[in-house]
Amino acid sequence: MLNDPDIKPDADILKKALGRAHAAYETLAAAAGAAGLEMTWNYYKDGKAWLCKVVYKKKTVFWLSAWDGYIKTGFYFTEKTRAGVAGLDVDENIKTAFARAGAAGKLVPLSINVSRKAQVRDVMALAEYKKALK
Repeated sequence: MLNDPDIKPDADILKKALGRAHAAYETLAAAAGAAGLEMTWNYYKDGKAWLCKVVYKKKTVFWLSAWDGYIKTGFYFTEKTRAGVAGLDVDENIKTAFARAGAAGKLVPLSINVSRKAQVRDVMALAEYKKALK
C-alpha cells in the first residue's frame, strides 16, 4: 500500500493505510518497543514500497508491511532453527502452514497477516524466539 517514495509512513499515514488494523499495529509497535525491538521504515526500490525492518541490536527479527485492513509480518528461519517454531505457544494454523512451507534458498519464510490485536501475541512469541537464536 505504501508505495510513494516521497511519503514516509508516519502515524497519520499508517492509520489511513491500515484502517481497522491500525489498533493491531499500535499494539504490535508497543509490544516490540517493550521487547527492545527497533522498528525502522525504509523505502525499497526493488519492491517499490515502504517496509518496516524490525531489529534487535543488529539482528533482523522480522519485516512488516502495511496493507488495506491488515499488517503482513515476515519471519525467516533456517532449516536448523525451523524445528523450534513447532514448540512455540502460537496458533496451530501458523505451525501447520510453516511445517508445509518450502525453503526459499537457505531460508524458510513464515508470514502472518495481522488484523486483530489478539494476533500480536503470536507475532511476539515468534519475535522472542528469533531474538534468542544465535
